[in-house]
Amino acid sequence: MPRTAALTHATRVEPTPADHDLFTELDHEGQQGKLVLHVHGGRAIELPESLARLVLAAAHDLAQGNTVLALPLETRLTPNEAADLLGISRPFLLRLIDGGQITAEHLPGSSHRHLRLADVLEFQARRERRREAAQAISEIVEEHDLPY
Repeated sequence: MPRTAALTHATRVEPTPADHDLFTELDHEGQQGKLVLHVHGGRAIELPESLARLVLAAAHDLAQGNTVLALPLETRLTPNEAADLLGISRPFLLRLIDGGQITAEHLPGSSHRHLRLADVLEFQARRERRREAAQAISEIVEEHDLPY
């Protein structure tokens, strides 16, 4: 049975001009109170802090005009999907996997691999931190006219 792309199951929310004021209000006012969901029948459910943080983070991004994508960190990605997400080629990603720089798991009885979204995002964060550190070093070298 063919596998569907992992990102097709993500919940995607795009900002609309009609909702901008609401997102902005949630972004500012929601930080100070509780979020309550009113469900069918008039029942009110107070959202737990963890879910409220997620809603408020989404409202912040939507107020900025960004599209929000909700996806569990345990989502399994194919090497193609992970490479696309990282903006690198699939062969380069496979070299990173083989070099132990990013974790992947072999499917049982197969040579195919899957990567957890959490591992891909952690790799991306490490890569960004290294890039920022290299940039900072480069700026210091230039600023002090040091040989490099």
